[in-house]
Amino acid sequence: MRWPRWAAEAVVVTAAAQAAVTPVLVLMSGQISLVAVPANLLAGPAVAPATLLGFVAALIAPFWPEAAQALVVPAGYAVGWIIVVSRWAVGIPLASVPWPQGIAGLGLLAVAAGVAVVLLRRRAGRAVMLAVAAGVLIAVLVIRPIAAPWPPRGWLMVMCDVGQGDGLVIAAGPGQGVVVDAGPDPAVMDRCLRRLGVRDVPLVILTHPHGDHVNGLAGVQRDRRVGAVITSPHRASAPQSARLSAGLARRRIPEHTAQPGTRWRLGPSELTVLAPESAAADGPGEGSAANNASIVLHVRWRAGSALLSGDIESEAQHRLLRDSLPRADIFKVPHHGSPRQVPAFFAAVQARAALVSVGAGNGYGHPAPSTLSLLNRMGARVYRTDKSGDVAIVDQEGALAVVSRGR
Repeated sequence: MRWPRWAAEAVVVTAAAQAAVTPVLVLMSGQISLVAVPANLLAGPAVAPATLLGFVAALIAPFWPEAAQALVVPAGYAVGWIIVVSRWAVGIPLASVPWPQGIAGLGLLAVAAGVAVVLLRRRAGRAVMLAVAAGVLIAVLVIRPIAAPWPPRGWLMVMCDVGQGDGLVIAAGPGQGVVVDAGPDPAVMDRCLRRLGVRDVPLVILTHPHGDHVNGLAGVQRDRRVGAVITSPHRASAPQSARLSAGLARRRIPEHTAQPGTRWRLGPSELTVLAPESAAADGPGEGSAANNASIVLHVRWRAGSALLSGDIESEAQHRLLRDSLPRADIFKVPHHGSPRQVPAFFAAVQARAALVSVGAGNGYGHPAPSTLSLLNRMGARVYRTDKSGDVAIVDQEGALAVVSRGR
């Protein structure tokens, strides 16, 4: 049975377009999509009517709004189909795979393409590639879901692997999650929320206005309702804070300043603001004032609790020690495990598990060996996103447990 000529041509054109843009994607994001071609083939027929009808509606709307409204309806259905396809594609296991970024990744891609061309020209090579593809498909669709479903059932909090930055999601009910920091990349944060099935975000808490914590906010807002955003009272990074506030105002999302003692009860989670106070404690490093003014949260569930410490450094840790610092089972290590930590602060938390959100091969030396040694002396099990990927806290028979998505 032969394919219709138009279908074969569509596949060839789509594959050629994807081949043309893949080197650019490798240079920019360090990922290769495995579902782009079938997704584009499914979404492609809806692009033309959505574009044409939307353009005509925009032209005639000023003087014939009724006709424009009639045109918008089928255009909306076409756009809706594109959205359905994109959500399906993103939700497929291994929809995109990590790939070395930059020139090295481009060189490796060229080598892989050359090998594929050589193999595909021979019947034996095609058989080998088909067998490998079938094995991968079985592993992804059958074996992996049985061995490691994600997200794990009963998840209470997930530290997303956002690279060098922070991005956490706290369970707030079916399809809902509180986001604490949004990482540096909107696409990465959006993918994490999609994997968790979060469609509604009643609250976003941005601990402090540094790019590795706030630049991914657009990914949180993508196709989701955001109820309100809580920000730190410290405004050291004036341009960044101004852009953030302006963007929230355009979307009509309320912005509030964190106040110690504020408490929210959302689904299974209770969040309490412990810090900061109005005056920020400065330190010797660049950006220390903003780091020390990070919003610090204590999160309680029926099975236990967590302390989320933003990027606070030693000055703010000493200040919190003077107050009644609550203990916690789970400890989000401050500032990606930097060396500026206070042993007494760590000891007061009495955590059994420590989470470090950190990018692989980062240039800051995070997490510092001294910080890891301190956690080991405390007897805390350390989980790092650069080694474990996304890390989830789950309720396991009335006690907290840690499950990593793995790399």
